[in-house]
Amino acid sequence: MDNYGFLSILPPVIAIILALRTKQVYIALLFGIWSAWIVMNDWNLLKGTLAAIEGLVNVFKSEGNTRTIMFSALVGALLLFIQYSKGVEGFVHKINKLITYFEKKHPGNSKIIVQLLALITGIVLFVETSISSLTVGTLYRPIFDKLKIPREKLAYIADSSSAPTSILIPFNAWGAFIMGLLLTQGIDNPFSMLLASIKYNFYPIITLLIVLIIIVTKKDFGAMAKAEKRTKETGKVLSDTAKPMISETITAYQPKEGIKAKAYNMIIPLTTMVVMMPINLAYTGWSAVKNYSSFSDHLLQSIGKGSGSSSVLYAVITAIFIAMVVYRVQGIMKMKEMVDLTLKGISELMPLALLMLLAFAISDACNKLGTGDFIANWSKEWLSPELLPALVFVISSFIAFSTGTSWGTFAIMLAISIPMANANNSDLTLVVAATLGGGVFGDHCSPISDTSIISSMASASDHIDHVKTQLPYALIGGVITTILYLILGFMT
Repeated sequence: MDNYGFLSILPPVIAIILALRTKQVYIALLFGIWSAWIVMNDWNLLKGTLAAIEGLVNVFKSEGNTRTIMFSALVGALLLFIQYSKGVEGFVHKINKLITYFEKKHPGNSKIIVQLLALITGIVLFVETSISSLTVGTLYRPIFDKLKIPREKLAYIADSSSAPTSILIPFNAWGAFIMGLLLTQGIDNPFSMLLASIKYNFYPIITLLIVLIIIVTKKDFGAMAKAEKRTKETGKVLSDTAKPMISETITAYQPKEGIKAKAYNMIIPLTTMVVMMPINLAYTGWSAVKNYSSFSDHLLQSIGKGSGSSSVLYAVITAIFIAMVVYRVQGIMKMKEMVDLTLKGISELMPLALLMLLAFAISDACNKLGTGDFIANWSKEWLSPELLPALVFVISSFIAFSTGTSWGTFAIMLAISIPMANANNSDLTLVVAATLGGGVFGDHCSPISDTSIISSMASASDHIDHVKTQLPYALIGGVITTILYLILGFMT
């Protein structure tokens, strides 16, 4: 890989600034990708432009990328199915009964109760971030709309309860990936190291606490306070300039007439998708486990070694199939209706699939430019042992923010931070935690993050509005975390 120095950070920074300033995420990402390839082709406009096109094509060379893009499109079919079958309507009726019950016990707390339910749902679904965000957004969007809670708040809860939970409860693909990276750095017992680092992984812990405090106290601030004020005064769950990440066709698709609204028409397909996730992880990772002491040990290791992208794709396909069977048995839909709905759902979510394609393409371009390596290596010479945890957290954050990927950040930074910790006799668990927390923090703030994109889509929120309203809360968590790492760095 060539060394492009400072130029390596320009394309992602340009893309992020353009996205925030213009709200045209597609154009911003395209411009970032194009500028990256122009730099890599010595500022030759023709060569750079052609290379950028090939860069987009090459995204599909990665099986993981292709599966994720397919998953993003197929989600549209599942959402249309549960809307058309009156599953959403039935679920809303059930939640309304629950709200009515709690209203009698605790008057005026309906909004708090629903938001807490959304947060708990996101935490329970720690097995995969995409499934967590998707389920929370899909389940609670109609309830949030009915109670006049901004879509931005739903996207924030979906986003803030997914990755933070997945990194704190590492019995998933996240844990397997990180343990693999720790193993390559000479850590003999990566699982013990990962578990030991959790108590120092302050950012995800603080993030979940902030969400809880904001929900219970109703003390929003910044852009989120403006969104809450807008909804309270006008009843609008979206701003006038919002461009939701999912079309009205899916969120307001007319249910089939003449059928009864039943909650299980929504719950069964979504539960199938959630349950199939760990099953698919175990299946895809089963043969990779060579040494185990028992069936349960084999199963646990298999889930850790499974393919996340394969698992989410298989899960959504299974959910669609089960939905088809359930609706056909009830006589709700015939095969032609199912095929038409599937194709319509896929077409409606093609903008999301395109956005995922662009996000992967700019991430690949940043890898070729050496963006992460440049930022990390730039700091090597002047880091002191006392400042190491805090600066590792900040640098990891900036890499994740610039590239839109926490996993890529883990791969870059653990290879640097662990040797630095050993060389400076720093607390290794503290440095590992700072690296992991920084990756989540930067990814949480970035408009080119796939996790944030899926949260916006599932909540039918404007993506940039989601980023702007979430950012103040994330920054507070990041500042508190940095201060804690500074204190611990000087104490150890």
